[in-house]
Amino acid sequence: MNAPLLFKYARTTASRFRHADSGNVAVFFAIAILPMLALVGAAIDYARVNNARTALQTALDTAALMVSKDAAAGTLSDDKITEKAQAYFKALYNHPEAPVGPIEAKFTPNTGKGATILLTGGGSMQTDFMRVAGFPTIKFGSNSTTTWGNTKLRVAIALDITGSMDSAGKLEAMKIAAIKLVNTLKESAKTADDVYISIIPFNVMVNVGSAGGIIGSNKIADYKNWLDWDTTYGSCNKSKSTRSACIAAGGKWTANSDLKNWKGCVWDRAQDYDTTKTAPDSSIAATLVPAKEYVDNRGNNVCGSSILPMTPAYGSTEPDDSRDDATLKGKINNLVANGNTNQSIGMFWAWMSLQKGDPLNTPAKDSNYIYTDAIILLSDGENTQNRWYKSAWQIDARQKTLCDNIKDIKNGKTSIYTIQVNTDGDPESAVLKYCADEGSFFPTSTADGIGAAFTQIGASLLKLRIAK
Repeated sequence: MNAPLLFKYARTTASRFRHADSGNVAVFFAIAILPMLALVGAAIDYARVNNARTALQTALDTAALMVSKDAAAGTLSDDKITEKAQAYFKALYNHPEAPVGPIEAKFTPNTGKGATILLTGGGSMQTDFMRVAGFPTIKFGSNSTTTWGNTKLRVAIALDITGSMDSAGKLEAMKIAAIKLVNTLKESAKTADDVYISIIPFNVMVNVGSAGGIIGSNKIADYKNWLDWDTTYGSCNKSKSTRSACIAAGGKWTANSDLKNWKGCVWDRAQDYDTTKTAPDSSIAATLVPAKEYVDNRGNNVCGSSILPMTPAYGSTEPDDSRDDATLKGKINNLVANGNTNQSIGMFWAWMSLQKGDPLNTPAKDSNYIYTDAIILLSDGENTQNRWYKSAWQIDARQKTLCDNIKDIKNGKTSIYTIQVNTDGDPESAVLKYCADEGSFFPTSTADGIGAAFTQIGASLLKLRIAK
C-alpha cells in the first residue's frame, strides 16, 4: 500500500473512532456505580443507626416514666432512683448490634417545683458499608427528662344512683370500684393538697346537702343565698312564684313551715346557666339554684344522698367499709338507688365542684403548681327526666352543650371520663361517648366491667400527675 492510500485509511479509521459511541453506557455505568453503591450503603448504615437511636429513646423514656411512677407512689427512695433507672433501662434496651454504655442518671429532689430525673445514654454501632469510606463506626445518643410531684389532681366523681342501678349488681360493683379508685389516688398523695376528690351522686336532681346551709332549719337566713325557693317553701306579697322574683319586684318573701322539710335537692339552673360554670349571683335570678322537693309517684321523698365537696384523698384513712358520710369511702358506701336519670345535672355539679367560690367553695389552687382537673361520670341508662323534659334527645342536647363548654379551653382544661354500664342491651350511649375525651369512654355490658373501667381511669389519672 502506497503512502497516500495508507494516510487515507488512517484518517478514515480515526474519524470512525471519533464518532463511534458503542459501549459508552457500560463505561459510564462502571464509573457511576461506585458512588451509587456508597450512597446506598451509607443509607443502610444510617437506617440501622436510626433504629438503634429510636430504641434508645424509647427505653430512656420508659425507664424515666417508670422511675417517676415508683417515686410518686412512694415505693422508691431518693437514694435508689439512679440505681433503679439503670436497672429499668438495662431490661428495656436489647440491641446487641448497637451497644450502649452505662446511662447517666441525674436526679434533682423536689424543692417545691417537683422532682426531676434526667437520663442520658449513648453508644456506637459498627458500619457495614461506610467503613470503606473511613467510617468504621457511627455514634448515637439521646436523653429523657421526667418531672413528678409538681402536678396536683382534682377529681370529681359523678355516680348514677337512679333506681335501675339497683339491679344486676351494678350499685355494689360501682361502690367497690369507686372505693378502690379512692385508695389508688390516696397512695399517690404525699400532702393534703396533692389530690382532692368530690363525690356527686345524681338521679333527676342533686342533693347539695350541708353545702346549701343548715338542713332542717325553718329560717331562710340559715340557707345559702345562691339558692332560690318556690311557693312550696314560702310566699310573696307581690304574687311572685319564687323568692328571687319576689325580691326583684320589691316584695317580701315569707318562708313557711315546709322549709324545714327540704332535704337538700336542687333542680337544673335556668337555661343557659344550666350549661355554664357562671357562679350564682343573687342579683341575677337565672344564675341561682332552684331548691326542690323530689318525690316519686307514691309521694315518697327520693332525694338522693348528698354530694361531698372536694375532700383531700391524703386524709382518707377511714376503712373501706366506713359508713361515715363525711368521708369519701363512707359517702360511697351509703349510696342508695332510686329515681330517674339526669346525667347532665351530675355532670354540671361535678364541674362546679372543681370551681373555687360559690356554690361549693373548692380550695384555691397554688400558682406554684400545675393542676389537672378531671370528671368521671358513670351511668347505666339513657336520660329520662330533667327540669323541662322527659325525652332523652332533648336532655342529651342540653348535656352536649354542657360538655362543649367544659371542653372549651377558655374555661380551663378539664379531662372527662365516662362509663356506660349497659346490662339491659341498650344502644351505646351517644351522649356519654360525645362528652368523653378521645379514648376515655368506657362501655361495659356487665357489672364486673365497672371495676376494670375504674382501674383504667385510675392509671390514666396517675399518668396525668407526671409531667414529661
